[in-house]
Amino acid sequence: MGDVVTALLLALVAENAELREQLASAQEMLVETAIDAGNMHALVEAMRTERDAWQEEAQRLQGRAARRA
Repeated sequence: MGDVVTALLLALVAENAELREQLASAQEMLVETAIDAGNMHALVEAMRTERDAWQEEAQRLQGRAARRA
């Protein structure tokens, strides 16, 4: 009975170690994904700001053209 228990404990220790490795890998991927998402969010916000500036400029130019007409 002692050998069976020892074998089971060793199997559990090995599986636990493998699962810990998988968890660490998944956590690392999640951190990388969060960083990428943050960078993409910043880019989208910069693009929105630029778009808004272009729209304001276009409206300003349209207003100036309408006043001339």
